[in-house]
Amino acid sequence: MSLASLAWRCGATLAAPVLPLWLRLRCRRGKELAGRLAERRGCGIARPPGPLLWLHAASIGETLSLLPVLGALARRAPTLSILLTTGTVTSAALLERRLPPALRPRVIHRFVPLDVPSWVGRFLDGWRPDAAGMVESELWPNLLRAAHARRLPLALINGRLSARSAARWRLAPALGRELMAAFTLILAQSPADAARFAALGARAVSAPGNLKEAAPPLPADPAALAALQAAIGHRPVLLGAQTHPGEEAMLIEAHRQLAGEFPGLLTILAPRHPERGAAIAAEAGGLSACRRSTGALPGPGTELYIADTLGELGILYRLAGVALVGGSLVPHGGQNPLEPARLGCPILLGPHTANFADIVARLLAAGAARLVRPAEAAALAAAIRAVLSNPDHGRNLADAAAVAIASADALPDEVAEALLRLLPASALGDEDRSTPDAH
Repeated sequence: MSLASLAWRCGATLAAPVLPLWLRLRCRRGKELAGRLAERRGCGIARPPGPLLWLHAASIGETLSLLPVLGALARRAPTLSILLTTGTVTSAALLERRLPPALRPRVIHRFVPLDVPSWVGRFLDGWRPDAAGMVESELWPNLLRAAHARRLPLALINGRLSARSAARWRLAPALGRELMAAFTLILAQSPADAARFAALGARAVSAPGNLKEAAPPLPADPAALAALQAAIGHRPVLLGAQTHPGEEAMLIEAHRQLAGEFPGLLTILAPRHPERGAAIAAEAGGLSACRRSTGALPGPGTELYIADTLGELGILYRLAGVALVGGSLVPHGGQNPLEPARLGCPILLGPHTANFADIVARLLAAGAARLVRPAEAAALAAAIRAVLSNPDHGRNLADAAAVAIASADALPDEVAEALLRLLPASALGDEDRSTPDAH
């Protein structure tokens, strides 16, 4: 065990007595569910009979990227049950809404235990998964070490390791090698990610592609879409999608600069974390604002509409004349630009897009998105003006995006097959092995 790993293990063990208090504080802020706090300590075990595959997705984006893989697994292995853990309340709520009815009997959701040795040990000993897959960049030292000690076949799915993160890992090379040794297989998003994982000490690394490119277009409830469209009418619409603190202020200032040029301009702010809706409304500074979480629709005089709800981006992208993809005007790394691209919504991006670097480079090279630089209100207003004042420009951006985003329809099946190969031969029955399109 490396010194860094030992320090983390000791620190987590010493922190364990106060972590329940921290969880209760998070519960008060809406970050945890009161009735499910025990799951964060590795409790709530209800292992079904038969083969069990454990998949872990940290938050919303990772969870959504797994949905096509869940379907592919279910088709290939009829007796397989799937334990899906997540780390956020919003991802759990979205899973409840988006998981197809046919998969519900096969998929068990739990919140992942915090990285305390005894808690992850309780979780693994109780659930006894036959194999497991972590999504993107979930590298928790105690959890990975415990899985490795139990000889649990483990894959990193849709693995992502930015240059910045790789540089940080180089400060603790022994810990990096130890964590990489836990993985039987790493399926990276891109060749660059694969190279960084290999440099960290990973074996069996490949780069089949990004699962987020295989996701279907975001859905939209027809009645809700029609109601919001009727309320908006023919007004020009600017959308700030999945925004983070600091970005709303820039969008509000851009609205002020543009309101005189575009009569009736409606700016919709959809924060990444909907619980921030009230705080964002307080930033309106005299502009007429209302919040979707209260059931309100924008009236003729509404200038800011705060969409502080979950799972409605499919509606908002379909109605917007232009959208700023959040997390990109502030140093967060950017949210998913593929979502507006699939729905024909013209895209604006700030300079901070490391989370989707390859995809953003492809969009910009194809003229399928506009880059807002510097990351300030004046530059943002100029980019919005260029799209809203020229409908042909907006259509050209959307058309170019549709061409630029690669089709990855086969990728979920490839990932599912790779995961099933991790399962011991004795875990799957004859029915699974005889499935026509199984591995």
